[in-house]
Amino acid sequence: MQLYQELLCTLFLIWAAVLGTDAYSQIPLRSETDIGARKVAIIGAGSAGASTAYYLRQFADYSDIPLNITVFERSHYVGGRSITVDVFNDPRYPVELGASIFVSVNYNLMEAAKRFDLKISGAPQSRPEESQAMLGIWDGERFVYVQSHSMTWWDTAKLLWRYGLAPIRTQRLTKNVVGKFLNLYKPPYFPFQSLSSAVVELELHKATAVTGAQFLEANGISDSFSSEIIQASTRVNYGQNLGLIHGLETIVCMATDGAVAIEGGNWRIFSGMLDFSGAKLALNTTVTSITRNDDDTLTLSHITNNSPPSETTFDDVVIAAPYQSSGIEISPAFERVPDKIPYVKLYVTLFASPHQISQAYFNLSNQNEVPEMILTTLPKGVDLGSREDGVGPTGFWSISLLRVVDALVEGSLQNHYVYKVFSPERLSAEFVASILGVDSPAESENTTIGDLPSHHVSWFHEKTWHSYPYEYPRQTFEESKLERNVWYTGGIESFISTMETSSLMGMNVAGLMANEWPEILRPSKRVSWSRWFEQRNTEL
Repeated sequence: MQLYQELLCTLFLIWAAVLGTDAYSQIPLRSETDIGARKVAIIGAGSAGASTAYYLRQFADYSDIPLNITVFERSHYVGGRSITVDVFNDPRYPVELGASIFVSVNYNLMEAAKRFDLKISGAPQSRPEESQAMLGIWDGERFVYVQSHSMTWWDTAKLLWRYGLAPIRTQRLTKNVVGKFLNLYKPPYFPFQSLSSAVVELELHKATAVTGAQFLEANGISDSFSSEIIQASTRVNYGQNLGLIHGLETIVCMATDGAVAIEGGNWRIFSGMLDFSGAKLALNTTVTSITRNDDDTLTLSHITNNSPPSETTFDDVVIAAPYQSSGIEISPAFERVPDKIPYVKLYVTLFASPHQISQAYFNLSNQNEVPEMILTTLPKGVDLGSREDGVGPTGFWSISLLRVVDALVEGSLQNHYVYKVFSPERLSAEFVASILGVDSPAESENTTIGDLPSHHVSWFHEKTWHSYPYEYPRQTFEESKLERNVWYTGGIESFISTMETSSLMGMNVAGLMANEWPEILRPSKRVSWSRWFEQRNTEL
């Protein structure tokens, strides 16, 4: 019974992963420049960039190194893929547009949240409970799995009959793999010069070298549980099926114990990191080139809004964004540049409507049977698992009811249901009308959600993300050091792509830099990694 209750918790937290949290305006941070300090530029203010700055400050202070950090961010906000949107532009109704939750073993995010006294909320707190069914997994024809808000003895009996020992084996496999991964946070592995070597030493290459389907089969997980439950998770989290995504990222999708979010938005963690670091933050600023000088310093050319280009010289540069999309010119060119990795193009649609999701669309007889969180999988016999365009007959990855709000629309105050849809293509007006059970607009090939009348869709927000890479099976990953004094965090993305792992790589790059500085600057004290992590664990 306990193990199946834990399965219930896991499935619920998958549901919670796409829900939003309260948020306030994201405020740019500023700090004064230190004179005579070692100068570091960080390109990108997402999880990796903010974490690099945060840990650089800690390591530099530990080693008595005066440090000046400048963070360049081409967007207008801090947080990267962690951003909030207000429904009806009303700050009372915020939802997460990007990264929504993190979990208890995410040491970096948990530590920073506690240090900055941010309010942490458990993921289950935001469930609307407007339906008898909390979660359903849809294959385009039928729900292969439905879960209520509370699991009864009958629900448990049905799980036992349908999946046997698969949930237990999955839980054990997840704990084993996550346990190996957590070694990257401590000596002797941290800081790791080569992620590829560390992965082999920890035997995690056995999971990254094969597809999720192969990894689960090799570990005795039944096909029915894999295709119906685990694949629904890889689809909602990464837009990929088990025949495409590698085994490590697959099992990470099931590591959802203790899922939480930050009230006010998860971006507050990264804002707090930058504030703590004392970094000068340059928002709306694009770095266009990096030039190595004769004295081995690096000159960055950068443009803020429409202002003329400026140049600033640094001792170290950290590229904390995907290299392939940075558009930065390098002179002289790197001997080896990071591989170009295809990213998933994910369409996120938030919308409000006075209508609930149509039971007729999902072949249900009762409105109360429509799950609040609809995940998807492939029907049996449809072989699209190894394809990038493998969404299948469902046409979408997930539909979630985020919350119910009161709003005045067209002079009428009424309940409006706020939904979030993940899809591989922009939603058409016909599709949205169909899932709401209303008439679609005049037939046209190019109609979108904006063409629906406000009495059907009262508010909407669309966002296209290049959200995460296609996690193909692989055994080697990009190095953290590209050239002398030039560092890169993006190699972690093909290993595991989460807020926490980006933060880990930012911390790792900061650690590698701190290891090199004593040889250059001869500080009074070196970083003792064993002592530093012992102190951190005590604080946690």
